[in-house]
Parts: sequence; C-alpha cells; structure tokens
Amino acid sequence: MAKVELTNPKLKTQLSEYGRRRRTDGPYADNLEVDALVVGGGFAGVFMFYSLRKEGLKTVIYEAGTDLGGTWRWNCYPGAMVDSEVPEYQLNIPEVIKAHNWPNNYPNYHDLRDYFDTCDRVLDIKSNTAFESVVVDGHFNTDEGRWYVKTADGRTAKAKYLVICAGFAAKRYVPDWPGIDKFKGVIHHSSFWPDEEIPVEGKKCGIIGTGATGVQITQAWGPKAGHLKVFQRTPNLTVPMRQRDLTVEEQEAAKKWYPELLALREHCFGGFLYTFSERNTFDDTPEEREKFYEKLWQDGGFRYWLGNYKDYLTDPKANQEAYNFWVKKQRARLNDPKKQEILVPEKMPHYWGIKRPCLEYSYLEQFNRPNVEVVDIKNNAIVGFDETGINLEDGTHHDLDVIVIATGFDVVTGGMTAMGLHAVNGESLDDQWKKAAYTYLGTTVAGYPNMFHLYGPHGPTLLSNGPTTIEVQGRWITDVIRNCERNGVKYINPTEEASKAWKKRINELSDATLFPTTKSTYMGGSKPDKAFEQTNYAGGLHNYGEEIRKVLPALDGFNVVKAAA
Repeated sequence: MAKVELTNPKLKTQLSEYGRRRRTDGPYADNLEVDALVVGGGFAGVFMFYSLRKEGLKTVIYEAGTDLGGTWRWNCYPGAMVDSEVPEYQLNIPEVIKAHNWPNNYPNYHDLRDYFDTCDRVLDIKSNTAFESVVVDGHFNTDEGRWYVKTADGRTAKAKYLVICAGFAAKRYVPDWPGIDKFKGVIHHSSFWPDEEIPVEGKKCGIIGTGATGVQITQAWGPKAGHLKVFQRTPNLTVPMRQRDLTVEEQEAAKKWYPELLALREHCFGGFLYTFSERNTFDDTPEEREKFYEKLWQDGGFRYWLGNYKDYLTDPKANQEAYNFWVKKQRARLNDPKKQEILVPEKMPHYWGIKRPCLEYSYLEQFNRPNVEVVDIKNNAIVGFDETGINLEDGTHHDLDVIVIATGFDVVTGGMTAMGLHAVNGESLDDQWKKAAYTYLGTTVAGYPNMFHLYGPHGPTLLSNGPTTIEVQGRWITDVIRNCERNGVKYINPTEEASKAWKKRINELSDATLFPTTKSTYMGGSKPDKAFEQTNYAGGLHNYGEEIRKVLPALDGFNVVKAAA
C-alpha cells in the first residue's frame, strides 16, 4: 500500500458523498427493471444474490462502495480485522469454499477482500452489480406491485422485491463538534478511511473512541506513531484473540467436515462453533470456576463471552465473578497503576458482556510504551476542535497531526433509515423509527410490502456471527419469495398487530437479561438522540430460526395480496 501525505482533506460523513454513475448500461441503466434489487454487496448481499439467482429471479445489487465486500471495503483503517473465526466466518456456499483458503483464523480486511474476489470469480456477481450506487429514496407502488428506488446520482430502478443488505454499520456517526472543519491536519472517520496508507511516524496522533476500531488502530499505531493519544470515555472490556496461521493443507483436509461444522453453528447461541455452558456460575466451586474461566481465556475468541456460564448475563452476582477474573487477567498486563484504573477499573463500568467485547492481541501492552497515553474523557468531554487539535471541557488542548474519529455508527437501524425509504402511507422510515423501531420477525417492516432486511434490527445481529445469521435469515427470505412466485402473490405486507407482537417478544427476551442496564450498541448505540431500546433478538440464533420458520408456509402475520388473474 502506497503511503500518501494528505493535507487537510474534507471530512466525509455521508454515503451520498460517494455516489456517482460509472456507466449507463447493464446494472447502471436508468429505469432498470428487475425482479429483485439487493442493496448492499457484503456477506448478505452476496448470499441473497446467489440465492435469488438460483430461483431464476433477475437480480441486481446496488452497492455504495467501490467493490464487493461491504464493511470490508469501507473499513480499511490501520489494523482492521474480523473478530469472528474461520471457518465459521464465511458463507456456506460449496463452490466458494472449494475455491478459497485463508491465511489465518482471524483475517484482516485485505484477506476479506480476497475472499469476496473469490466469490465473484466463482459466482460472477460484479457483472450484475452497480457500484457507487447510493440509495436515497424508495416507494412501493401497490397498483403495480413494484418498488421504485432512486440513487444519489439520479437513477431509478424498479423491482418487485427489495432486499436491504446494509447490515448494522452502514451509517456513520460523527458527533457535531464545533470547529471540526477548522482542523488543518489529517482527519477521517475510521469507516471512511482512505485506501492509501497515512504515515504516522514522527506524528502526533489521536484516536477518539475505544470500541473495536479504536482498539485495532491502537495496536497498529502504538509501535509506529511519534506520539499516540487514545481518548476514552468507556474502557473496552477486551478478550484475547489467539490468532494463528492456517496452512492450505490443513484447510483442504478439514473441508470434508465443513458441511457438518457450518450446520452446527446454526444450533449455537451466537452462530459460532461453541455455546453457553449447561452449568450456572455457582454450580461450580471457586477452584472449578477458575479452571473453567482459564480454559475459555486460553482458547480465546468470543468463548469467554458466549461460551461462559449460562447465567452470567442474567445474574448480577454471576456477572461479577466473570468480571473479577477479567480484571485479574488484564491488570497484570499494565505497568502504570493510573492506566490500570482507567483501562481496567476495579469497579465494573457496566456488567461484563452486555457490550460486545473486542478481540485483541496487544492492546493493553501499547499503553506500556512511552509514546502512548490514554486520555480519560468520561467526565471531561471533547468540546470542540481548532486548527491544531482537540479541546476538552476543562480547557485542556491536545495538539495533533492525525485524528481518527472512531465513534461508531447510527447502529443497527441507521443503515435503513438513511435510505429515504417510505411506507405506502407516505411516511418515511426515518420518522417512523425515531421513537422506536418496529419490524416483523427482524426481516420485514409493516407498511413496506415485499421489502426484506438481513443482519439489521430485531434479528440476532450483534449478538451473533454475521454469516451464520445471514444464512438463517436469507434462506427464510428466499423461501418466502419462492412461495410468492409460485402462488401468484403480488405482494405481502406484515400487519401492525404482528409487528407489535414481535416488538413485545424482543423486549421480553432483552428484559430477562442485564442488557437494558446500560446504553450500548444493543440498547440505542452511541448516538445521543437515538431511542434507548433493544434492537437485537436476545434469545439465541437457533431459537430465532425456529421462531421465524413457524410462519411458513402460511405467511402468518402478513396481508397477502394476489396478482390479478
């Protein structure tokens, strides 16, 4: 990757700033008419395109980015890598599995891009994809039974089925800090990071935010930056990644087991190849608990999160035991008592595991370096920017040359509300969901006929492995569309009553846990004006799949409108 000096580039915050028309033919044509329009070219978009094309439907993808890969095209910031392990972090498409091998068990964004290039080489997807196509408006015509979808560059597509594959992180969140446009150095939101490498040697660098992105950039820049300041509001309760190289030989030998393994992941709570213990925390003696925790810790990944005792996400005392072990493990990695208390506090900042933990391999060790410091902004917020850096509430000024805004997203719902989608009554989805999001089954929305979504609101989403959830939802969507096509259905529209019942179900599952005790990506995210509500199905992926399957084939909970004879 070439290193490029960027002088005060314009900070981009909206997908629409990336929209342009590459061509006027094929998937880029105006007044494009298709059976199904898939919005998003990541894991969900690839799976839905693959599935719907097999059903014989003329299908096109609109992707806002420059290539396939979804989040793995946008998130090219330093150190960007996945937090889910292969082989479970891939689609169960036999042709692709046969053609692709991974360099290690936790791929970085380069490796994920290679994977999507394999998907295209094997499945021929890009010839039916319009890139840099940002959806800004959508209406359903009930007379025609078709969606009319517009892009930022002025094109219109018409489709019987609209499948939203934007995922949970399509709309970036940049706080409205005064003076941000005055800063003379390099500044980007992490998810709009340029492909060119930005040199940080000898530079004063700042990272705002300590979510997964902030953790990964800290690991990448700590050894290189002249000086690095990490602005932290809440400590990230990280767990060890345990990355290791994979040989082609061992992967090829294991592929005979992949059908069973990838089916097994759908029976586990989070769509991984492990699930919660059958035991409660205090069923074991302290010595047995210690041994169990240690095994999870050494095995790494999300095992300490979703392979732990089955009661720790519901019982505060059990949760405290999990946190105590975590503190013991993580404090030992830090040399400075002050940094220990900021990064690994003795008192829980929130219950352990109710925020998706970040996997890391050297995060805390970076703060033992003389050039890396943590700036606690929990009670001393950022109040603005000037030409040379960041100003805090107490008057402190931090001089910086390069700034990463790692403040996350308008999480889970934002990707859909940013598209200008409108219900049949004319209301926008953005307005409808300002107070609370409503879906039916985490795949459809009342008032939006023949529209489906994956890995978004009210599915297992952030409590699960993406590809696994996508396949469970994607097969269901494909089966519904097949049902409609074979039975002469013009459109289906979930009822308000069914949507309210599903919302109640989402809340019941969440309220039985410790999730509602704090604002998190599960409960409203970091955007201040966003509703404090659960947007994920908290009952586990297997139970979710069983629930949504119950409405088939009768399409319970939907108004079904047949096509005219």
